[in-house]
Amino acid sequence: MKDSFGLKDKTLCNYSRLKKTTMMVLAVTLHNIPEGMAVGVVYAGVISGNATITSGGALALALGIAIQNFPEGAIVSMPLCAEGRSKGKAFVLGALSGAVEPVGALLTILAAGLIVPAMPYLLSFAAGAMMYVVVEELIPEMSEGEHSNIGVIMFSIGFTLMMALDVALG
Repeated sequence: MKDSFGLKDKTLCNYSRLKKTTMMVLAVTLHNIPEGMAVGVVYAGVISGNATITSGGALALALGIAIQNFPEGAIVSMPLCAEGRSKGKAFVLGALSGAVEPVGALLTILAAGLIVPAMPYLLSFAAGAMMYVVVEELIPEMSEGEHSNIGVIMFSIGFTLMMALDVALG
């Protein structure tokens, strides 16, 4: 059954005519901008002399975000490689998806007074972009195939672990 646009399926991927991989690259890149901004806000607090923000805390946040960029880069690189791109090009594109973070951090440090009040909204946008791609593209895809139960179990374990960490670390 076709909709008013003459398309069979009502997914954003079909409306925009973008490949799933392209949507993944865009979502991860958009997701990384507010992450860089979060690091910039913390470092802006350190620079301004805020007594509650320490250099160690800012470094810990920056390292934590840097560490979680490795699997995000893989999320970008692996589908690109599977699509036929060379390993080198897929790696570079995965790395470039995270290269927006330092730019976001520097811009945030420079414009901290304007950016800080908007951070909750920007971080919500980043989370929403990733959740959309996960729900719309990744969950249905991981539920297909011979070993679909492994993907669902790992997703459940990862989600449970993150919720437990969120509650435990407040």
